[in-house]
Amino acid sequence: MRPTLVLTAVCLAAGLAMPVVANENASSPHRLLKNIADDVSPSELQTTIEKLVGFGTRHTLSDTTSSTRGIGAARQWVKARFAALSRNCGGCLEVTMPSQTFTGDRLPGPTEIADVLAIQRGTTDPDRVIVISGHIDSRVTDPMNAKSDAPGADDDGSGTAAVIEAARVLSRHKFPATLVYAVLSGEEQGLYGGKLLAQYAQAHNWHVEADLNNDIIGNTSGANGTKEGRYVRIFSEGTRSIETPDEAARRRYNGGEVDSPSRNLARFVSELAGQYLDGFKARMIYRTDRFSRGGDQVPMLAAGFPAVRFTEAIENYNREHQDVRVENGVHYGDTPDGIDYPYLANVARLNATTMAALAMAPAPPPMVKIEGAVSLDTTVSWSAAVGAAGYRIWWRDTTSPLWTDNKQEPGDATSLMLKNVNIDDWFFGVSSISSDGYESPVEFPGPAGSFVKPQSTPSPSK
Repeated sequence: MRPTLVLTAVCLAAGLAMPVVANENASSPHRLLKNIADDVSPSELQTTIEKLVGFGTRHTLSDTTSSTRGIGAARQWVKARFAALSRNCGGCLEVTMPSQTFTGDRLPGPTEIADVLAIQRGTTDPDRVIVISGHIDSRVTDPMNAKSDAPGADDDGSGTAAVIEAARVLSRHKFPATLVYAVLSGEEQGLYGGKLLAQYAQAHNWHVEADLNNDIIGNTSGANGTKEGRYVRIFSEGTRSIETPDEAARRRYNGGEVDSPSRNLARFVSELAGQYLDGFKARMIYRTDRFSRGGDQVPMLAAGFPAVRFTEAIENYNREHQDVRVENGVHYGDTPDGIDYPYLANVARLNATTMAALAMAPAPPPMVKIEGAVSLDTTVSWSAAVGAAGYRIWWRDTTSPLWTDNKQEPGDATSLMLKNVNIDDWFFGVSSISSDGYESPVEFPGPAGSFVKPQSTPSPSK
């Protein structure tokens, strides 16, 4: 799935091992993924956002009993929408609404937080889970104001619409791994929906390979008049939130600061954008989230699950967390006229394509190790991944952002010595490949890069 890089004369002169060129079938676009991208509909996304805005406010503390206004009505509508999609696919979606009572700085009393989940079970590897998430709650300037209209078209009607559209498109197909479509509550009050999702995943022993969190993904116009619709930002943590002091010491010494599973998931997303979306890219941002800000991927990371955040290229702060009004000719408030639906459709396409590519590929190979201190050669080894027909070993310069430098394919072997490749000079990783050419994200050696969540990781705190 990655572009072939021809070795330069410098590399040959240095005596580096010649990478094996990936076969054409494995590196060429898969028709399924292209069809999924093509099926995403801007009009479906617009219909969903307009419906959500029609509930007036979706503040976490708003009405939960009305059938027409407030977060309760909005959640029930999402639940019904998932149920309708499930009927269309012969009952392929299990729809559930886990809930829990929380208190906190922005929850003046015990408050029930409920998420709406649609679970599409995998056919052969159902314990491996790919999640897409967005939050349904909205707010205005005062985070405690649950009465005023809070349209929340972009924050985060756009993310919720992408989740529902992914369910509409992907539920038409079957995948080896399980897909979860998660509409979360309580984000604006303290990331409570993300905490509830993480706890639900832990309680059900999900092996979450990826959480794609979508929050503010539909606008292309900045408050200063600039426009940017050519890419979406992908935020990812550099080192794992659950890293132990011993693991941190090893990582500081041997490397891995930019190779957490979340960071390699972001690289995977970036490569897919280049293959399946014409003129639209994913820009990797080496941060867990925007500066001093957060989203529902953070509790998932705290639970040990790989997660990234999708956010539009340029945010309009006049429209985020604002009372709806016009002052001095300036429009404030998160209303639907601020949504660029063709742009939002591209972000949704990238999400759906990523979910399908991850679900069709085997899991990244576990227990990746490297050996070769005081040697001209490096030995890479790993444990077999369920469903893998083969593997690909990658090594890149320590300052390279992407896995495009060198690769070798050892077939179905689980170790390989790279002759004349010095362990000191490169970063290494391994990906799994299915019999039909779907490739997993690359896994970096050791705990720093492991996609497998340690069993001892505690649940996120309330």
